[in-house]
Amino acid sequence: MTGFDEAHIWHPYTSITDPLPAYPVAAAKGVRIQLEDGRELIDGMSSWWCAIHGYNHPVLNGAARSQLEKMAHVMFGGLTHEPAVQLAERLIKITPASLRYIFFSDSGSVSVEIALKMAIQYWHNLGKPAKQRMLTVRGGYHGDTFGAMSVCDPLTGMHSLFRGVVQEQLFAPRPETPFGEGLRDGDTDQLRALLERYHDEIAAIILEPIVQGAGGMWFYSADYLRAVASLCSEYDVLLILDEIATGFGRTGKLFAAEYAGVEADILCLGKALTGGYLSLAATLCNDRVRDGISAQGGVLMHGPTFMGNPLACSIASANIDLLLESDWQGRVSDIETQLQAELGNYRDRTGVSDVRVLGAIGVVELDSDIDVAKAQKCFVEAGVWIRPFGNLVYLMPPYVIGEEDLSNLTAAVELALGPD
Repeated sequence: MTGFDEAHIWHPYTSITDPLPAYPVAAAKGVRIQLEDGRELIDGMSSWWCAIHGYNHPVLNGAARSQLEKMAHVMFGGLTHEPAVQLAERLIKITPASLRYIFFSDSGSVSVEIALKMAIQYWHNLGKPAKQRMLTVRGGYHGDTFGAMSVCDPLTGMHSLFRGVVQEQLFAPRPETPFGEGLRDGDTDQLRALLERYHDEIAAIILEPIVQGAGGMWFYSADYLRAVASLCSEYDVLLILDEIATGFGRTGKLFAAEYAGVEADILCLGKALTGGYLSLAATLCNDRVRDGISAQGGVLMHGPTFMGNPLACSIASANIDLLLESDWQGRVSDIETQLQAELGNYRDRTGVSDVRVLGAIGVVELDSDIDVAKAQKCFVEAGVWIRPFGNLVYLMPPYVIGEEDLSNLTAAVELALGPD
């Protein structure tokens, strides 16, 4: 299998002719990934942040089996079904009260594309077609499709490779005020300056609330997010919040924007929505956006083939129920405490520039980039699955991880740090 894979299958962010090693997986259960050679790895990634309940969970397996007996898929154009309705009811109940309308899609990147379309169509229908550009901050990541890529960090988001194809958006500096601190003087000055100059062209500001994920794993002040929401009101632009990575408890709040008490005009959800079982995403909006898009008979110009997939929706509802019926706050708090204590031991380590923890996210930032293939090999030999990128080694374990397994993960981080 490995030979064919190396010869023919592209893996993410790697060469097809000289690929990073890909380790064959035979099964997964709980917080462990079992390789074909029999080795077991403690999962520190939640499979890119989505498998919050671990793998092969009996409740989610049961939801999948039950729905399979009825139908795996049916088109959502002109038809509807109970799994989509039930999931929509759950999402409307747990998200901010103003977000009452849901558009389902099949991935987080697509949910961002839909959000951007919503914002552009909103202003077009209101007679302001010049408001087409997006404003965001550096250090962000929103997906790999073209619209989503345009609002990712200009240096790490592949802009240079696709210059002239990707729309040029507006970027303010990354928020410098760390999480837990009051807003520093001047931190929103350049954002305000861009709004002052270009507000007639700006459809929306899009941000990852509190946690910038794949763009650098930076945690910023809730005061900054509150200031951004205020600026959106002042300059009459929409606010899009991308909670694809932060939603469903990862930061210690059900949704990260709760730290700031901010409600978006448009909200993007994905990743942990189905607990890692199937790809599904949702884009929610408020009355303002709904009414603007619907003005003069307008319709939202999007319709994915697998929109509202009943199998994914059924699992997502079971996943949300499983989360809310558990002591997820207690588990995430315990994980946070342990990460702070154990990763904190590396704070004064040579080559480490920062250690930061929020909820079930732990990050060790190094002074220089990591040799991913070398580090990955060391991690696998140590019996853990950790996937570093750039100069960051980070942990986002499933919420069900035990204390001993988490300690094994934090101890293994040292393997990527080099000699002290």
